[in-house]
Amino acid sequence: MAACEPNVHSFMDLTVPEYAYMFGFLQADGHLAQGDGQKGRLTVEVSARDIDILREFQRLTPYNSSITRRTRSTNFAETHTSAVWRLCSLEARTILNDLGLPYGRKSRTVAPPRGAFSNRDYLRGVVDADGSVGYTSRGFPFVSLTTASTAIGRHLCAYVEEVTGVRRTIARNARDGIYNVLVAMEAGQRLAADLYYPGCLALDRKQAAADSLAGWARPAGMRSAYTARRWSPDEDRVLLQLGSPTAAAEVLGRTPRSCNLRMWRLRAGHVPQPGER
Repeated sequence: MAACEPNVHSFMDLTVPEYAYMFGFLQADGHLAQGDGQKGRLTVEVSARDIDILREFQRLTPYNSSITRRTRSTNFAETHTSAVWRLCSLEARTILNDLGLPYGRKSRTVAPPRGAFSNRDYLRGVVDADGSVGYTSRGFPFVSLTTASTAIGRHLCAYVEEVTGVRRTIARNARDGIYNVLVAMEAGQRLAADLYYPGCLALDRKQAAADSLAGWARPAGMRSAYTARRWSPDEDRVLLQLGSPTAAAEVLGRTPRSCNLRMWRLRAGHVPQPGER
């Protein structure tokens, strides 16, 4: 993948994969603070082992920013070293805020961008910040996301069904009000391969974990899993030509719900048009 060349005109163009990823990450793990007058700043703090992703954010941002390290005690470790990226530009903060990164507390209110954006790159950013990729204790591949946002939880579930054919629903955890979305086995394997494609911007450790899932095979004797039926360009053309999920379902041998979801994704620009593949 050719590296995105940042400039003030393209900054946070969410149709650019790197910016879509970056915005998803910022929505999940960034904090936008407003000060007196025009003062304020965006901060992102990650473990020092993930400092390279902050360096990429700094490279992608055509405004002055800084990266520092700090070491402190936490509930989980006597000493913990983190890396912090800080961006103070009012222009940059305004762009991010307009796209849907609110000031202050945001965990329940953030939602996917309303305009066109690179969907899988955006979701990979969210998963990198607030999710996990790897193997369960039983050795099964999985991708998961922990989020307080209903909109993001539902958006991921819709994407999971689109990519894997597996339906997921969300419900808040009674203890802390958080959604936990888990996609495992072959579905998790397919989702990881789709999100973490070769050459994409991602945390190195999660890219490596996603790559490792490709070698998994269902153990002999374990009941076979459902195999998803992917949409072909010809099916997309029929769907768009008919313009009716119900009519298309009869012609294509699919469910009206599946056709309705696919039509929405095509019209919203979340998946490529038939002629673009």
